[in-house]
Amino acid sequence: MSQTLQQAIDWAVDELQALDTPRVDAEWLMMHVLDCTRTRLLTHADLRLTQTQCEHYQQLVVRRKTGEPVAYITGSRGFWTLDLSVTADVLIPRADTELLVEQVLALADNNQFRVVADLGTGSGAIALAIASERPDWRMIAVDSSDAALAVARKNARLNHLDHVEFYKGDWCDGLPEALQPHILVSNPPYIDADDPHLTAGDLRFEPLSALRAADNGLSDLRTLSNQAFLYLRDGGWVLFEHGFNQGAAVRQMLQISGFNSIKTLQDIGGQDRVTMGKKPEVDGHE
Repeated sequence: MSQTLQQAIDWAVDELQALDTPRVDAEWLMMHVLDCTRTRLLTHADLRLTQTQCEHYQQLVVRRKTGEPVAYITGSRGFWTLDLSVTADVLIPRADTELLVEQVLALADNNQFRVVADLGTGSGAIALAIASERPDWRMIAVDSSDAALAVARKNARLNHLDHVEFYKGDWCDGLPEALQPHILVSNPPYIDADDPHLTAGDLRFEPLSALRAADNGLSDLRTLSNQAFLYLRDGGWVLFEHGFNQGAAVRQMLQISGFNSIKTLQDIGGQDRVTMGKKPEVDGHE
């Protein structure tokens, strides 16, 4: 016997009680099954589901109950103003990362032309969000993974941002020859390889290569800091996302690399999340 929409969601909430957000997850999965908005869920609670819809929904709830992230189950996640396709080949875009986008846009709020490179682009979230706000800028996205680049290119097409350029390579080595960006931005791997969080929750399902880094999670950040100083044009900016306890270490590495005007910004939870620095002008003045 089929269920009403509300009965199915209530069942799912009970099944997902061990998770942090059972009702939110249950509603997202139902929106995916019905291809509808949350408003429709609330206003059509008595809608009777077909047997096929019930079975599909139950299968998705079982997957979520094992810990598989909703974004991987539904194949999509919202970021900034965009709807992005996500697969197990890329990290799930998170709200905290929007801080990087905000700061890049704030660096050039006068709309002057800028060349911006997103290193380790993954799903393309950062690059595409920036490109959606500044279509006249040259936006470069680099990743070492063919699978990730395929997802990022798909997201560019889905969001009609076909002017974004994609390149394969390791960090700055993947940039076009002789390119000198005004801004380099990256959300690199920054979790220590021994961190127990890697074996818990959603992180169990995300690509380890995009999460963990050697040297207490700092190895890729250090490489990026050194490379960024060489590739940026004078007066250019670098911005990194990092762990909540890595702000001091990242500020120090940027200083050692030669950057100034260094500062760390907090995310929506009040934790250190983004550190940025400026490459000095050729005359030594900011």
